[in-house]
Amino acid sequence: MATSTYACVRDYERQALSLLDRQTGDFFYGGADNEQTLSDNTADFKRLRLRPRMMVDVSNINMKTTLLGQEVAFPVCVAPTGIQKLAHPDGELAMARASASLGTCMCLSTGSTVSLGELAENVPELLLWFQLYVCKDRDLTRQLVKQAERAGCKALVLTLDRSMHGNRRRNIRNKFSIPPHLRFKILDSLETPLLDKKGNDYAFLNTIFKVTVTCEYIRWITTITDLPIVAKGVMSGVDAVKALESGCKAIYVSNHGGRQLDEVPSTISVLSEVVKAVNGRAEVYLDGGVRTGTDVLKALALGARAVFVGRPPLYGLAVAGEEGARNVLTILRNELKLAMQLSGVTDVQSVSRDLVTYRASL
Repeated sequence: MATSTYACVRDYERQALSLLDRQTGDFFYGGADNEQTLSDNTADFKRLRLRPRMMVDVSNINMKTTLLGQEVAFPVCVAPTGIQKLAHPDGELAMARASASLGTCMCLSTGSTVSLGELAENVPELLLWFQLYVCKDRDLTRQLVKQAERAGCKALVLTLDRSMHGNRRRNIRNKFSIPPHLRFKILDSLETPLLDKKGNDYAFLNTIFKVTVTCEYIRWITTITDLPIVAKGVMSGVDAVKALESGCKAIYVSNHGGRQLDEVPSTISVLSEVVKAVNGRAEVYLDGGVRTGTDVLKALALGARAVFVGRPPLYGLAVAGEEGARNVLTILRNELKLAMQLSGVTDVQSVSRDLVTYRASL
């Protein structure tokens, strides 16, 4: 499909939702309950305004940064999203190739329809992180961690905000179910026979994962791996400090894309609080609501090391597979570069807090 006329992420979103069946489109787009948090995640970026600096030489722009010591070409990475083969037959493999071709990081979901081994074999150059849903059976968690290590993952992204499955009304109304030909390949790869014929049963998966991730559980994970642990789902300074004290090496501000508890704050609105609490002891990342390069720049100004995007590259994947996912990431990269130049910012690692202000009430 020709994509040369798609100018922004929203163009890909509209096209993807027109191509996907209702059940799949709502599964990707939707949030929990009234979807207030889903809406706020994007809307609250627009409450922030940029204060550009003039008389700055912006002929040379540095967009490179590092995540836990690993270099990425620009600070926009791919967030963990499951069941990507619902969007395109190549699923996570296409997403990985798109990410690797642009030199950025991809975080693979536990709910992937491609195994860690298959991804590592086919896209060995990818900077790969693994999003870990912990299991009630600690041996299953251990097996997932060892899979990630064998695949060459550089970090474990520990999801904290999935104590229960969010109430997603669109899925209920649509009677969402996973097509029988799709499997959760990472869970299929466990040594313990776990899924059997229920390998595509979404409700069954909820019986596997642990209800609560405690500080003690985090400390236990640090004893079974040398991989750095990133705490994902942090929405307060208090929890950021607890995560660091439990052994996490980075903080990932996220409300699960508005898909878990509705009517919690947007991620961009709590970012400053979390960054202040971390106080330079660890890197801080953010996802939720990022749709433009100026959104990325605002997050960097408020202290994020990088942002992660979930739905946008999924929409690209649905429209044109690997090419579509790559195009969406390229759009965000190019928009960020232009926003930096127009704002008088020359380096993504030195974006100052005073670049942003809140929109004045008139």
